[in-house]
Amino acid sequence: MPFFMIVFCGYGNSDLTVNVPALPGAGDRVQALGIERHDGGMGANAAAAAARMGADARFAGVVGPDALSTAFLDALGADGVDVAWTSRRGRLTTALILVTPDGERSIISEDDDVTADHVADVVRRCAEAGGGWLYLDGYRFPWAADLLDGATGVRTVVDLDGCEDPDAARAALTVAEHTVIGRTQAERLLGPDLAAVAAKHRTHLLVTDGARGWTLHTPTGTTRSGAAIDVRVRDATGAGDCFVGCYLAELDRGAEPAAAAAFAAVAAGLSCTGPGARESQPDRAEVTAYLTRTVPASV
Repeated sequence: MPFFMIVFCGYGNSDLTVNVPALPGAGDRVQALGIERHDGGMGANAAAAAARMGADARFAGVVGPDALSTAFLDALGADGVDVAWTSRRGRLTTALILVTPDGERSIISEDDDVTADHVADVVRRCAEAGGGWLYLDGYRFPWAADLLDGATGVRTVVDLDGCEDPDAARAALTVAEHTVIGRTQAERLLGPDLAAVAAKHRTHLLVTDGARGWTLHTPTGTTRSGAAIDVRVRDATGAGDCFVGCYLAELDRGAEPAAAAAFAAVAAGLSCTGPGARESQPDRAEVTAYLTRTVPASV
């Protein structure tokens, strides 16, 4: 059973997925193989993944008052996500996703209506509710760091996907108990010695690297790593979000960070086997069944 609520404050999108034979270059024209609409968004995807693992997951993003937003929230609710903290005073943003037959993708997204005032309200409500886990994405920094100062009982996890400024990334590291970031982005924003970065900022720095697996640098200077699972990728959209949501759900259940990362890697791999960011997210039974057959190598 979960110990705390996990509040996901971040993106909720309506994804327009265009299947293409190859990603176009400048001036290219390609014929779409198919066009589909799916629910997406970093925060919403992660919330759905956590809920499917049995967590008390709550989505605290911003959508609109329209019918598409209602359907979006209904779908989250069907996954077990509490949407009571979602604001409907903005709009549901759209992301355009180009996906090739081998699962490679390019994403064009809109900025959302999650403001500093909205994040401050979510932080306050978390603290007043007795604390819990709070997920934020990299788009909220550096300004979100000040909002977390003095938030009693709020344990912050930051997915730095979307952060492009080294100073913003380091601001996130100062307040995050756990920080998740892709390998290429980590080396660009934080430098080559990621273990030193984790120790300096006293954060668990979890570096994902797609099919090459993950590496966890702890605040005490230790490093653990694990493999991704071998699957036939249909669509990798949202795999990173699934990873973060499941990692948080496992932390909430009391798992050690390395064990949580290994579990999340299985869930993220399985999520790549079907279309869209959310439809193929596994539930706990599916991940457990996979783990009874084979366990990814870890060191």
